[in-house]
Amino acid sequence: MMKRLIVAILGLSLVFPLSAQDKSLKFRPDGSFKIVQFTDLHYDYSKPESRIVLKRIDEVLNAEKPDLVVITGDLIYASPARKGLRDIFKCISAHEVPFCSVWGNHDADFGTCKGAMYDIIRSFPFCAMPPRDGKSSPDYALPVLSSDSDRVSEVLYFLDSNAHLFRDGKFVGYDCIREEQIEWYKATSREFTLNNGGEALPAVAFFHIPLPEYHDAVRDEYRTMIGTRMEPACSPERNSGMFAACKEMGDVMAIFVGHDHDDDYAVEFQDILLAYGRFTGGNTEYNNLPNGARVIILKEGRRELDSYVRIGGGQILYPFNFPGSFHQSDWRQRPLDPECLQ
Repeated sequence: MMKRLIVAILGLSLVFPLSAQDKSLKFRPDGSFKIVQFTDLHYDYSKPESRIVLKRIDEVLNAEKPDLVVITGDLIYASPARKGLRDIFKCISAHEVPFCSVWGNHDADFGTCKGAMYDIIRSFPFCAMPPRDGKSSPDYALPVLSSDSDRVSEVLYFLDSNAHLFRDGKFVGYDCIREEQIEWYKATSREFTLNNGGEALPAVAFFHIPLPEYHDAVRDEYRTMIGTRMEPACSPERNSGMFAACKEMGDVMAIFVGHDHDDDYAVEFQDILLAYGRFTGGNTEYNNLPNGARVIILKEGRRELDSYVRIGGGQILYPFNFPGSFHQSDWRQRPLDPECLQ
């Protein structure tokens, strides 16, 4: 019992993030909370191919004016890492909106450890990431407060999905969210539920590498899929149980990832939305979709969200409501066309 209590306390030490200069995350008076998700920037500060990344960030944030910016990994693609990170977060922080990030499988490949990169990101104004307290790559949760009080209304979870697996020096696949991370999530979720009178709060999770359940979802031909799927989900072969933990805790209603540049689809699986962001990078890595971002609009006090993809030139793609757009309606209950009653 004491061990579980310690885990919960350690987990919750990474819950309250914003520095004193920044206001807490809070639903708007109309009950909405808008998130812009960028992913897979693969930013190389030395290449003109990457200039489109900063241009697209500016364009999307000017148009959307979100309450939070989330980057779901693979930010940089050149050494030294600090130069690329400074370009990216100088651009984002200029918009004076809270932002945060998780790591992709490539971010630690450019000579700077995750801890040092984390500190660089936190040095920019409006960063919503908590102090790492000696951890090299902390998972963390951000509470979103009610529109009319300081009561927590929703929770956002951010996890490091780790990177590559090697055997005998050869790449054999992608790593997974590990058991100790899942225990952190469960302990943190329990504490939020306890503080909410025993009722699980609506929650959304962000990380880089898709879960194996993304495969299960698209194999079911009766499920609605909205968006583009041009490659299979490059998920870990080993299922460490993150999806099962979300079902057990009953809070996470949607998971947003990156990693697969030619996917931006969303599909419902066992009442949880499994979705991709939109590739935001330039031609420093493979891509067959115009770069852009995913927009996510949460609804206060409800297990519901709206979402769409925004690309260059102001074009909006694949708008949907979750869960509404993913459930079949009862055709017997549809009203008749008035002209047919005449």
